[in-house]
Amino acid sequence: MTVLRYLHMDVFAATPGGGNHLGVVIGADGWSTAEMQRFARWTALVETTFLLPPTAPDASYRVRIFMPHKEIPFAGHPSVGSAHAVLSCGLAAPRDGILWQECGAGVLPIRVEGHGAERELLLQSPPSRIVATGHEAHPLLAAALGGVEAGALPPALIDGGRRWWLAELADEASLRAWQPDHAAIGALAQASDSMGLCVFARSAHAEYQLAVRAFPAGVGVVEDPASGAANGLIAAYIAHAEPHGLLSHGYRVSQGREVGHDARLVARIDGATTWIGGRSHTVVDGSLDWITRDASETRVVEASAERLVGLG
Repeated sequence: MTVLRYLHMDVFAATPGGGNHLGVVIGADGWSTAEMQRFARWTALVETTFLLPPTAPDASYRVRIFMPHKEIPFAGHPSVGSAHAVLSCGLAAPRDGILWQECGAGVLPIRVEGHGAERELLLQSPPSRIVATGHEAHPLLAAALGGVEAGALPPALIDGGRRWWLAELADEASLRAWQPDHAAIGALAQASDSMGLCVFARSAHAEYQLAVRAFPAGVGVVEDPASGAANGLIAAYIAHAEPHGLLSHGYRVSQGREVGHDARLVARIDGATTWIGGRSHTVVDGSLDWITRDASETRVVEASAERLVGLG
């Protein structure tokens, strides 16, 4: 009988319930890919992760990340939330302040800063590259932007772990009031094989310096409340375009208010290296009673509450 533990996370939340949902399964070492996919489809969360023993010699742990319809090699908030689960459950300890996460994108470092409820985890973004830039970079870009007033930096298609169109808007008020054409963003995402469009605007707010909205129409999501990978690409783009600007060493991000959330992300920029992260909170920590099936057998996986007490 296999004991499984299941955590439901609130990732990047500035206020309770303000972040992005994440389901984390611990102990599914014997599950097949098809079994993991079936469970991720059942949760109906944007991402569900499975924490596994590492196969790379220097990794602290391994994570597999599933959307409801497919496995993906990398994503920001699932990585940070999974690292929080690893620390909370005592599955691994930082080495010199770093957890090393093995995933489909390789072995990536996650910085651990602070302790307890104040702890922030920052993921090193994968290397990125500018694929195209400018308002004429794609024939469908103008329709996706819908005539909204542009900011200082030109739009750009950036590839790094995920592929996103990025566009700076003139100011925070315009960004928050914008009513995007989701069909046009979806057409751009499909034509450019990208996640969709992520817009940002600079802010004079005391608690954050950038406001962000992300529309990942390429994976069927209307608007994402907290986007780790997309924010990593924004930070890399700003570092490249404005190496001596006010945001060149890092900043804080507000995201999700337009969809009823309140997320806060942290960007750190060390030269060509960008780190994206924030705080996470475990909302549900419990047992998982789930039936797994493969072609040769049907078995019941149960977790006992009494035994879970001993897992710490």
